[in-house]
Amino acid sequence: MAQAPAPAKSSRSLALDIFRGMTVCFMIIVNTPGTEEFVFAPLRHAQWHGFTPTDLVFPSFLFAVGNAMSFAMKKFETMGEGAVLWKIFKRTLIIFGIGFLIYWFPFFQEQDGHWSLSPFSHTRIMGVLERIALCYCIASLMVFYMEEKAVYTFAGIFLLGYWVALWLFPVPGNDPYSMTGNAGYRLDVWAMGQNHMYHGEGVAFDPEGILSTIPAIVNVLAGYFTGVYVSRKGKTDEGLARLLLWGTGLIFAALVWNMVFPINKKLWTSSYVFLTIGIDLVLLSFLIYIIEFKEKTRWTAFFAVFGKNPLFIYILSELLIVTLTLIPAGGQGENAVEWVNTRFFQALLPGRLGSLFFALVYMFICWLIGKWLDVKKIYVRV
Repeated sequence: MAQAPAPAKSSRSLALDIFRGMTVCFMIIVNTPGTEEFVFAPLRHAQWHGFTPTDLVFPSFLFAVGNAMSFAMKKFETMGEGAVLWKIFKRTLIIFGIGFLIYWFPFFQEQDGHWSLSPFSHTRIMGVLERIALCYCIASLMVFYMEEKAVYTFAGIFLLGYWVALWLFPVPGNDPYSMTGNAGYRLDVWAMGQNHMYHGEGVAFDPEGILSTIPAIVNVLAGYFTGVYVSRKGKTDEGLARLLLWGTGLIFAALVWNMVFPINKKLWTSSYVFLTIGIDLVLLSFLIYIIEFKEKTRWTAFFAVFGKNPLFIYILSELLIVTLTLIPAGGQGENAVEWVNTRFFQALLPGRLGSLFFALVYMFICWLIGKWLDVKKIYVRV
């Protein structure tokens, strides 16, 4: 990563920047509850089919990546093809590599009093940052090389093709939309092996698997075209109305599609893509109305901090919480996170409120670091 100057205010939409900051803020809150067993239902992912507010976070981050692409592509127009490809592939490899290293971290393990390197054979390959990297890479190449109509066509092929693939290639004898019976699970086991997959569901299943990354590309593409549209017509009544209509239309289409292709975050179904893009468009419409039309911007300063260093603050939040869980505390087999949560947050506010309080305090700590970077005019770009 390298430091870069602050983005030029004149060429950006404040509403888009605040949307990105709000996404990072909420992502940190839902990723770091004080106690997993005490979490308010809206702050949990849906068990399988269905949708909760938390299921909007990751696709919104991808949508925000697409927003940022709409500004980056303007710079690409002044660069040679080789320079553009180098920039795209370098950013992809760095983000993917960081994601992999986070899952491998802290790289060493202790067993029977001896320390050894954590085995690569049991390290997860895919994940949140890895999906962001791949979606960014493919979406950038599509936008750079293809005409707009061709990009739309391929986006449709991705969504419909994914639906067909799940139907045609499930694990024989299994529900094509089940956790270990779908085509994506089958591909991940074949390509990576179970030891390289996520095991948080109690079985080897990767919610950021290879096949389900294909429809996720559409979230980035939607963010890109929305960013382009907002920069052209976002501050007009007609532009805002169309944005809102597109959002409500996609939400309606998602609910209809849900009848035959269930909304499912962990499978990243095409109906889920429609739903999340629709909600993002509606939320962005409200932000544009409040920020750009009504010019009520005082409240935006807090979220702007997250929006100026989004990827860095997210990575920091992940590494910091992992590090804290590695620090023993209390002498009863607890780590630092458990000790602080039990002795302070749960003692002060038992149950769900204590867990939420922990998440909010942790988010605020990350904000303080981001604020310090902003004051020092340090903006970390990949």
